[in-house]
Amino acid sequence: MTRVFDAPREEVWREWTEADRFADWYGGEGFAVVRESMDWEVRPGAKYSFVMSGPGPDIHWDGEFVEVVEPERFVFTISDRPDGDVYDTCTVELTDLGEGRTEMRFTQGDNLPDEMYRRAEQGWSGFFDRIAARLAGD
Repeated sequence: MTRVFDAPREEVWREWTEADRFADWYGGEGFAVVRESMDWEVRPGAKYSFVMSGPGPDIHWDGEFVEVVEPERFVFTISDRPDGDVYDTCTVELTDLGEGRTEMRFTQGDNLPDEMYRRAEQGWSGFFDRIAARLAGD
C-alpha cells in the first residue's frame, strides 16, 4: 500500500514511533488502544505489546521491531495471537517528496491466507486515513 501525506517525513515517522500518537490512530472506528497496556520502545530487537479494546473481547497484539532506520524505514513483526507462533512482517518506508510531503510504502508479509490480507488491507487503509486526518489537524 502506498500513501502520500501532506506532512514532513519526521511527522509521519512520529505517528508510527511515538506511543501516544500510535495509540490514537491504530484500531479504527469502535476500537481503541489501551494506552496503559502499551510496551512500546521503537528500537531494533525490542519487543512490543498492547491491548486493543472494542466490541467483543480485547485483542492482544505483540511483535518485535526488527529494523529501525530513523526517519525512513522500519520493519516489525506483528500478531494478534501472542500465544501462537504466527507472526507477519510489516515494512514501513517513508520517502521525503519535498514541500512538506511524504510518501509512505507499507507492506505486510505472506504468512496468512489471501482473505486475511484483504481484511488487513481494509483495516490498515482506515488506520492510514486516521494518520492523514491527524497530520491535517482534524
